[in-house]
Amino acid sequence: MPALLLVIIIVVVILLVLGLSTGGSQNKKLAKIRERWGKPIVANRRFNLISAYLDNCDDNYISNNTAADLDLDDLFEYLDRTNSRPGQQYLYKQLHMSAVSETYLDKLEQQIAHVNRDKELRELAELKLSDLNNSNAYYLPGLFSKLQQPLFNPLLKAYISMAPFLTVGFIISLIIRLNQYSFVLLLIMVIANVGIHFLNKMKTLGYTPSLPQLLILYKVGDWLAEKKLLENTDDVKNSLNHVAKLKRSLSFINLQSKIDSDPTDVSFLITEWFKILLLLEPFMFIISIDRVNKYLADIKTLYEAVARVDMAIAIQSVREGALYYCKPKFTTDRDNILIKDLYHPLIDNCVPNSISIDNKQGVLITGSNMSGKTTFIRAAAINAIVAQTINTSFARGYSSPPLQIHTSINMSDDLGESKSYFQAEALSIKTIIDDVKSGHPINSLVIIDEIFRGTNTIERVAAAKAVLSYFIKNKGFVFVSTHDLELAELLGEDYKVFSFEEIMGDDQLIFDYKIKEGLLKNKNGIAVLQRLGYPETIIDEANKLSIQLRAKYDLN
Repeated sequence: MPALLLVIIIVVVILLVLGLSTGGSQNKKLAKIRERWGKPIVANRRFNLISAYLDNCDDNYISNNTAADLDLDDLFEYLDRTNSRPGQQYLYKQLHMSAVSETYLDKLEQQIAHVNRDKELRELAELKLSDLNNSNAYYLPGLFSKLQQPLFNPLLKAYISMAPFLTVGFIISLIIRLNQYSFVLLLIMVIANVGIHFLNKMKTLGYTPSLPQLLILYKVGDWLAEKKLLENTDDVKNSLNHVAKLKRSLSFINLQSKIDSDPTDVSFLITEWFKILLLLEPFMFIISIDRVNKYLADIKTLYEAVARVDMAIAIQSVREGALYYCKPKFTTDRDNILIKDLYHPLIDNCVPNSISIDNKQGVLITGSNMSGKTTFIRAAAINAIVAQTINTSFARGYSSPPLQIHTSINMSDDLGESKSYFQAEALSIKTIIDDVKSGHPINSLVIIDEIFRGTNTIERVAAAKAVLSYFIKNKGFVFVSTHDLELAELLGEDYKVFSFEEIMGDDQLIFDYKIKEGLLKNKNGIAVLQRLGYPETIIDEANKLSIQLRAKYDLN
């Protein structure tokens, strides 16, 4: 009795220590969750894995060129406040969508409000979602994106299914009566089983990261459903019930993954021989993969439902940490865009600007380098994306029809394909022309920075005028920056002209980064040259020519 009592005491102490350790760990995680709320998360993000879900989707998304032009990965890093890998992947996919329906945005807004209604419950949900923060969870989309191939042919599959019974039968027959034939057959089976066991390990390498994570996905989804945070739809409920049928085989695989992580452990050697004799590991993988194939759609539904909860929490964190934001209003007339106090979320102390345009008149923006014109047109495109994907705009007011976004900003020479700067830009704009068609169900937002700057002035202005007129005729919303004042004269009433200006301070230019209606009228360029000590002959000639050109464009 004393010995038994001592064992019980030891077990209780161990359980208490483990409980306290787990509780302490959870408290630390909760403290970290609270501390980072409303702030960008600094982390090394593996975009090749984050994009895995996006890569497996066939929907209509913005082009790679537009994503690069707008530094969409940088924007994602700012928005990514998710706690799980599925949430991260889902947010990344949504951010790359070209246009979203109002039905989607209404459902998203309802979920944001529902998930964030109770702060304590939301924090517990974040803690639970962090169970899916292992990098192996990035591989979950690989399970439901396509039908999984069988691991073994039907004959071998049948043998694996019978192997446990055959092995046990031979062992029992040898115990009852020592028989050399039974011994030889058992020995042959063991040798065959060793080969099949290790063949299975090679065949299932691609599943060892994802299948254990599928069990965790189920557990997280089940917890969220119990707390009424998961979407209360028949599809989600049915999917949760169907994925539950994988629990037994997945639990075995998960347990073995933990044991296999330490091959020096004695338990590893014991379980490894036990699995070889009965072919348990191949058998469990066969069951799991068959059921994965049976419930592909359910796994995807559950994955997306869990991910949407995580994204809804992340969006609220972004909103509460923003300088200010608004919920966008999407119009049905398809003719006007109205943005009040727009700013770029990635630029510290960004100066806000407002603009109102329609698709009957484009926006031509002039200004010197570093004055803010490229930042402004990028901010316009980025706000169109976040408005349509996370129902949030970094502005005090945003009203627009849904927009298909096209850009041509970051052009460069492509030496590998022998393309000049102008060829690369011309191809980029040609792609936009092909996509922008009158009568398209979604309006186009076209953003072009320094149009055709890679060729000579006469042909640049002529080609730019023709292209920009084409966009307006096809009812596109157009923002284009340029240094060519001739364009404003040639485009006439088709384009409204705006400018970013600067003033001359003490030996330096001072930018206010505010957009103003009309052509650029400052006279600071030559003044800068004069203060830098350029020869008087250059300054005099430049001033004379400047007076003539200002008279031509009525800028005096």
